[in-house]
Amino acid sequence: MNANPLPDMVRGIAERKIRVIDLTQTLTPDFPQIELPPEMGQCWPFRLEEVSRYDDRGLAAYWNNFSCGEHTGTHFDAPIHWVSGRNLPNNSTDTVPVENMVAPACVVDCVKHVEQNADFLLSADFLRNWEEEHGKIPPRSWVLMRTDWSKRADPESYQNFDEEGQHTPGPDTDAVRFLVEERDVMGFGSECIGTDAGQAMHLRPPYPCHYYIHGAGRYGLQCLTNLDLLPPTGSVVFTAPLKIKQGSGSPLRVLALVWEG
Repeated sequence: MNANPLPDMVRGIAERKIRVIDLTQTLTPDFPQIELPPEMGQCWPFRLEEVSRYDDRGLAAYWNNFSCGEHTGTHFDAPIHWVSGRNLPNNSTDTVPVENMVAPACVVDCVKHVEQNADFLLSADFLRNWEEEHGKIPPRSWVLMRTDWSKRADPESYQNFDEEGQHTPGPDTDAVRFLVEERDVMGFGSECIGTDAGQAMHLRPPYPCHYYIHGAGRYGLQCLTNLDLLPPTGSVVFTAPLKIKQGSGSPLRVLALVWEG
């Protein structure tokens, strides 16, 4: 056996024994961004402006300018994003240890429950039951909440607002504390527009995923897709945000490796 496993990994990808799966939504001006109360600051949507396209504006070049908020599209939350993580070391996108950008993933299937209740809250007991079937969640792994929410192609349905606010699933307080304090996870990922549920302002503390995950120096992923293509355990995800100085987050390309033999 080769003492260096990297050539074997590259060969496995070339031979389709290791499948590379894109967990990223395509950034377009139509992709919905997080909406906050009107009196608060707002995240910019993704905007694209053509610089040149093989014409007199740029000779042989095609390229664009783009603008967006740090938390637009499929994106990464760094600890500095939330008040609980503001004073931690290595808490922004330019200082996150690069070894934390490659980690195993556990995919928790909540699809049937979310189909019945858009406000479904993932509980610590749900996670313990999941572990009875799939094994204990390893330390420093991602927990990705599969809901198939990413299959909602209509932006209005994806946001899912009514007069009470947004209705999207997420973890409850006990689930997040369990993952941080008892399982030492790398982070939490969601197919929805936030790691917290749409009604998580009513939990204690408000937005517990942001509060506990970032307070522990860990990370969040939002607007994921294709979680239905991942096994419950055994995949590895790559989550490298843009290296923005003091960045609170960043759009990114999330990739997963899955062994198919």
